[in-house]
Amino acid sequence: MEKQLEDLKQKVLSGYQINRCEALALSTMPLEPLCASANEIRQFFCGNHFDLCTIINGKSGKCTEDCKYCAQSSYYQTEVETYPLLGTEEIIKQAEYNKKRGVIRYSIVTSGRKLSRREVEQVCESIRLLKKSVDISVCVSFGLLDETEFEMVREAGAVRVHNNLEASADYFPRVCTTHTQADKIAAIHAAQKAGLSVCSGGIMGLGESMEDRIDLAITLRKLDIQSVPINMLNPIPKTPYENNPRLTEEEMRRIVALFRFILPHSFIRLAGGRGLMKDFGRKCFQSGANAAITGDMLTTSGITIQQDMEMLRELGYDLGV
Repeated sequence: MEKQLEDLKQKVLSGYQINRCEALALSTMPLEPLCASANEIRQFFCGNHFDLCTIINGKSGKCTEDCKYCAQSSYYQTEVETYPLLGTEEIIKQAEYNKKRGVIRYSIVTSGRKLSRREVEQVCESIRLLKKSVDISVCVSFGLLDETEFEMVREAGAVRVHNNLEASADYFPRVCTTHTQADKIAAIHAAQKAGLSVCSGGIMGLGESMEDRIDLAITLRKLDIQSVPINMLNPIPKTPYENNPRLTEEEMRRIVALFRFILPHSFIRLAGGRGLMKDFGRKCFQSGANAAITGDMLTTSGITIQQDMEMLRELGYDLGV
């Protein structure tokens, strides 16, 4: 087993793309050697650069989609705060707050299937004014926009679009029925055609199998995704997944390591649910992950920027600030 792990690691380091069967074999390897090998791959391809970003909940609640994990869906009677698209002043204020604390990437995230054209125009104006006053990279998560709308976003000054696939193609229909994974992939292609980079990953702990996780990672590789968020489900009361068991830190480390083997060049980003881990993801950052969302999540509390900065510097990462 150790020889198989070493052989696969060396093949990845030489440029080989592991296949589904090989990834499944890796999933049964002893955890510590697997994570150490994944970290070697991260070091080889990505060095010690760490990509830290923050998000602002730019529009909250009343979402028309039925994603079973989400507190913002109108299908579920959660206690999430609801409000329309934030104004420019608040968006800029939060960007300044994060920039002063050393964050170089800032994402505006909105609820709903997609923003209306009027909302796109409104937030594009906010992005233009933001870019004039704050030197920070702007990312957006505005749902299933088309290529023209993504071009508007890029021309306003955004550089990256976020659109999670959430789960494998086979498992996705169990997670959401109001749109398909094909709809998401179409939006990803539209964003790429518009000249934007794409951030896309999934949520672990929805009830999916290890095969589903591997299939998701391979799909992301085919889409050439360079920023891959890995979320750990935080079961929200009154959603269909409220009783899902939480994944353990060991399970998350194994998932991170597998994603690194499959996506050796990408930023593997710990995202939602990281605050559920006792070590806030420290061991995952030694198992192949090299990016994170810091600060508060959309509807749950996160980890402070200062806490993350201190931990990541202790681990020897270069934060680019």
